[in-house]
Amino acid sequence: MSENSFFKSLLIRDFQFLWIASTCSAFAMQMRSIAQGWLIYDLTSSPLALTWVMLSFIVPSAIFSLVGGVVADRVSKKNIMIYSQLINAIATFFLAYIVFVGEVTFEHFIYFGILNGAVGSLSMPANFSIVPEIVRKENLINATALQTSTFNLSSIVGPILAGSLIAFFSIGEKSSYYSVGLVFFVITSLLFIATFLTLFIKHHGKPENTSNTSSLEDFKEGFNFVWNEKTILGLMLMSLLPSAFGKASNFLLPAFNQDVISGGPEELGILSAGMGVGALIGSLLLANLSDFKRKGKLMLGTAYGWALAILTFAFTGSLIMAILFGAVAAFFGSMFGALNMSLIQLQAPQYIRGRVISLLIVMSGVMPLAVAPIGGVAEYLGVSSALAFAAIMLGLSVWILNSLFPSLLRISSSS
Repeated sequence: MSENSFFKSLLIRDFQFLWIASTCSAFAMQMRSIAQGWLIYDLTSSPLALTWVMLSFIVPSAIFSLVGGVVADRVSKKNIMIYSQLINAIATFFLAYIVFVGEVTFEHFIYFGILNGAVGSLSMPANFSIVPEIVRKENLINATALQTSTFNLSSIVGPILAGSLIAFFSIGEKSSYYSVGLVFFVITSLLFIATFLTLFIKHHGKPENTSNTSSLEDFKEGFNFVWNEKTILGLMLMSLLPSAFGKASNFLLPAFNQDVISGGPEELGILSAGMGVGALIGSLLLANLSDFKRKGKLMLGTAYGWALAILTFAFTGSLIMAILFGAVAAFFGSMFGALNMSLIQLQAPQYIRGRVISLLIVMSGVMPLAVAPIGGVAEYLGVSSALAFAAIMLGLSVWILNSLFPSLLRISSSS
């Protein structure tokens, strides 16, 4: 297999185990979202209940990610990943059991969401920051794109798989507790497999920095590093502002489906799947690129392409055109996101990379707050106007950030 192969990162033994473990975790996450959402709504008939469960995960994830970044730069990243995945798997097993026997309550999902968000926030900085240590720098974009493609694939197949299993296990008029409980046992198995596979990674990701500074001093060092390194600061702001506006097409999709193209549940499913396919193709195409130069230019180009596709999508009047331009928007958005993450990892030195990634995760956690104005535009001026506004703000924010941080355009080699 040639060095420029689409699967070149998978020729590296440790990345093989990391990638398969990440695949299991990604499918488990997507399946859990559908399974718990189904049961929570069945228990409460309340959309607000779904929101509270989502917040129970997001808030601890944002808070503890700062701790996770410091820990990832102080101890073995492999050990962090193993223990956090194991805790998650054990907790999911107990949740599966109380669901299966019919003793679960809404509060159980809140407690589990808090635990899952906290544990995940500790493991994510380690999981992301160990990749550049395992693969060579010239393979990092390929490796990140392969991981992104796995997430995109799981977002398409995972919900379908979870829904199909719930339907299959419900045959014979079984209760929701029985069917969803069995699905949670399947999810538990995936998490235990991910933990087991991580054990075979030889690289431990031990810290380079062995100073005796306190955790608070380490955090301050990470924050100051990001603030003073203008290229990294620009990349992180690029991951926040344009992405917040770009993802408006995702959260407004149900309203767009109903109000603009007069679609029903089937059309919404097709639209969502089309965007998933577009995102998958984008990440796979990026994975197939070699260690190319002008990475900064490509990142900015995909951002502008994302804005233009959303603007066109906003004024489509038919299902076919909406599927087409929705997929194109997701294609550019996926390439932009994977490339942005890769460049942040490339620019951050190993000794501080965990803290940089943790700050990025915190910023991503507050991203949903940035879409509130777009929701207000949709409420008063309509969905098409809101999407057009989001597209214009996406392009404008990229232009402003490029003007404030001209070094972004000059990002080229992996060195």
